[in-house]
Amino acid sequence: METRSLSVPDGLEGVRVDVGIAKLLGFSRSFAAEVIEAGGVSLDGAVAAKSDRLSSGGWLEVSWHPRQALTIVPIPVPDLAIVHDDDDIVVVNKPAGVAAHPSVGWDGPTVVGALQAAGYRISTSGAAERAGVVHRLDAGTSGLMVVAKSEHAYTALKRAFHDREVEKIYHAVVQGHPDPLAGTIDAPLGRHPKSDWKFAVIADGKPSVTHYETMEAFRAASLLEIHLETGRTHQIRVHMAAQRHPCVGDSMYGADPTLSARLGLERQWLHAVQLGFRHPATGDWVAFTTDYPSDLQHALDVLGEN
Repeated sequence: METRSLSVPDGLEGVRVDVGIAKLLGFSRSFAAEVIEAGGVSLDGAVAAKSDRLSSGGWLEVSWHPRQALTIVPIPVPDLAIVHDDDDIVVVNKPAGVAAHPSVGWDGPTVVGALQAAGYRISTSGAAERAGVVHRLDAGTSGLMVVAKSEHAYTALKRAFHDREVEKIYHAVVQGHPDPLAGTIDAPLGRHPKSDWKFAVIADGKPSVTHYETMEAFRAASLLEIHLETGRTHQIRVHMAAQRHPCVGDSMYGADPTLSARLGLERQWLHAVQLGFRHPATGDWVAFTTDYPSDLQHALDVLGEN
C-alpha cells in the first residue's frame, strides 16, 4: 500500500477529484477512478467521490495498491488471419473480441499475444506490453492492423501514423440515414465527463476529423465508407453517435438493442476494410484489403431483405 498526503494547489480549484488526482500523482484517469471508488481518497477528512470538486488549499489523503506491470500473454487466436508477412511488418485481419495489446481491465486475447503464441518475432520498441503496435483497433472492431517486426519499421510506422501519412478506410453500418449522405465531421474528442470508459465530443478535446460517404441505404440503416483523418480512441463510434447515427450494435454509444438483436449483432458493425502506407523498408506504397467477417455480412444480408 502506498500513501500520499498533499494540499490542493490553486490551479486545481474546482477540478473533479479524479482529474486532479491523475494530474497530481501521474495516474491515468481510469486508475485514479479505481482508487477513488475503492475508498482510497479523502478530502479534508471525508471520503471523496470521483465527481466531487477540489478546493484550493484542501487536504488530500490518497492510498492505493500499485498496479502490477502489464505483460504479454501468448494466447492463440485461430481466427487471426495473416494478410501479409515479411522481415519488417506483419499485417493481420483482427477478429472481434481481440484487443490490440494488454491493458488494465482486459484479460482476453490480444494481437501481440496471438502473434507471440504463433512464433512471430515482433519489435521490442515502445512499452513492453505494446511491443510492435503502432496503431490500435477497439476489441469489438474487426479488420486490418499492421504490427512492426523490426525496430526500423516501428520507428517509421509510428512517424507515418503520427504525421497522418497512412490511409485508413473503414466500413460501418449506422442507424438511420445521415444527412447529408456524404460529409465531414470535425468535432474534438475527449474522455466522457461522466464515464471513465467512454469518449465524447467536448469543447477542449483533441482535434478529430472523420470523412464519410453513404454506400448503400437500407430501411433502418446505412452502410458508410469512412476515411479517418485523425485516429482518436472510439472516433468513428463517437462521431456517428453524436450525429444521432450510432453504429448498429454499439450499445455503449446508444444503438437500438432491438435492431441489434434482429441482425444478430453482439458488437458494433465496424470493420477496418483497407489499410495503406509506405513500406518502411522499400518506401513503396502498399495497400491491403479484407472482406467482412461472417457476423457483419449476416447483418447486411438481413438488412437487405427488408
